[in-house]
Amino acid sequence: MTAPEVPLDDEDFVTRAQAGDLGAYEALVARHTASAYRTAVLLGAGSDAEDVIQEAFVKGYRKLSRYRGDSSFRSWLLAIVANETRNLHRSRERRNGLVLRAARVAPGTEIGEDSAVGGALAGERRATLVRALRLLPVRDREVIVCRYFLDLSEDETVAMLGWPRGTVKSRTARALAKLRGLLDDAQVSRG
Repeated sequence: MTAPEVPLDDEDFVTRAQAGDLGAYEALVARHTASAYRTAVLLGAGSDAEDVIQEAFVKGYRKLSRYRGDSSFRSWLLAIVANETRNLHRSRERRNGLVLRAARVAPGTEIGEDSAVGGALAGERRATLVRALRLLPVRDREVIVCRYFLDLSEDETVAMLGWPRGTVKSRTARALAKLRGLLDDAQVSRG
């Protein structure tokens, strides 16, 4: 009788990949592609999100020897994705910063709202939220995306954005207040 197989965690895959195991890095890529894609889209890469994450995964592999394990591999990788998204914006020479696009939502993700009316209302709420996010300053948008759309912990957000913990805490609070105000204004204007 053999012991059940225990799935490897990210750190095991990273150690193997750092030792030259390409299959281990491929496993990391497979494990984190969805969150990397979501990060790129939410930070404004839009239709270029796949190119951004591909470049981020290549850079991550090249810089894997620099990964020290101070933060989770996921937050380290998402920081690269965020930087690549910023590079995309700079290359486009956009003055107004990041442009968010709503990520496609898979059918059936709205729990308890399977009717056409419920779906339409959910879509309208998402569109209102995305419009409000677009109005936030870039840094406020980044912290909201990290904490609430990507569900990163405070530590992961600190690592991804490269900001001090106090800045993450205060900017999160201020950004949420601004977002609530924008959503309240949108509610009032709709009647």
